[in-house]
Amino acid sequence: MEKNTTAQPNENEKTTWQSFWELVRFAFIALLVVIPVRFFLAEPFVVSGSSMFPTFENADYLIVDKISYRLDKPERDDVVVFKYPPNPKKFLIKRIIGLPEETVDIKNNTITIFNDEYIDGFVLNEPYIKEMQTNTTHLTLKDDEYFVMGDNRNASSDSRYWGPLQRKFITGRALLRLLPINDIDFMPGDYKQQVN
Repeated sequence: MEKNTTAQPNENEKTTWQSFWELVRFAFIALLVVIPVRFFLAEPFVVSGSSMFPTFENADYLIVDKISYRLDKPERDDVVVFKYPPNPKKFLIKRIIGLPEETVDIKNNTITIFNDEYIDGFVLNEPYIKEMQTNTTHLTLKDDEYFVMGDNRNASSDSRYWGPLQRKFITGRALLRLLPINDIDFMPGDYKQQVN
């Protein structure tokens, strides 16, 4: 007479199955955390080229703050990452020089800003600029436009050449520099104008 037997899962199969579901659960939780952070709060950005030298060098690894500009407006001297208007699939990094409804007047190394507060204009102090430039530009910005320039003026494609940057193209501002290790910095390139 045959005995009734039931197959019992062996202990190794249980452990493998449990490990698989733990991994799936971990991946799901990680996605729930990473996706909102990546799309709404912060985003990695690698500097390419020398247009922001010496503030940033080629291959600097940055974290871009994407939430601040949802709560507040970009300010003069902020270092911003944005979609390049002629080709929005490409991202650039530059410094904000002119704000909406201001007039930006550039004569060689002197940038004068005219606005409602400074009708006669004020000259920007730019200690981050290391090389002389030869430019002449005069532009009045609309209410959603910014004038941006690279710190390495002689090697930068910026608002002098392709015009104002509309607010809708700005992704965020440089929050952290993580690489190179010896240049780790919070708010890299941060500078605020002191207007006399």
